Amino acid sequence: MNIEELFDYCQSIQGAEVTTPFDEVTIVMKVMGKMFALIPTDGDRFSISLKCDPAKAIALRDKYVCVEEAYHMNKIYWNTIYLDGNMPDDELRQWIDHSVREVIKKLPKKQQQQYFRFFTMLSEENN
Repeated sequence: MNIEELFDYCQSIQGAEVTTPFDEVTIVMKVMGKMFALIPTDGDRFSISLKCDPAKAIALRDKYVCVEEAYHMNKIYWNTIYLDGNMPDDELRQWIDHSVREVIKKLPKKQQQQYFRFFTMLSEENN
């Protein structure tokens, strides 16, 4: 997956918001005001940092050489995945979706319900 495909996929997440709070070259993707992905666009290697269940974060690092603890982030919960072709695109999409679920499940119940209710109504209107 190239950086454009990655960005497009992240934007397709329901409720995704594109922000640049740190600088002009680091894209931060959010849902419900909370970060689920960080995409630096100025590095030598393209990557994405994603939130992850702690046990799964370690397993993912063990499975792929392209996955490391995320620099400058809580290494218990955040992994950086380098887009070098080592991880299949479908699996990368699954980890992006997992990151969104991890963020949503940490929100207060009321906000979780708002997120799922709003996007359920939207998908029903579009069908």
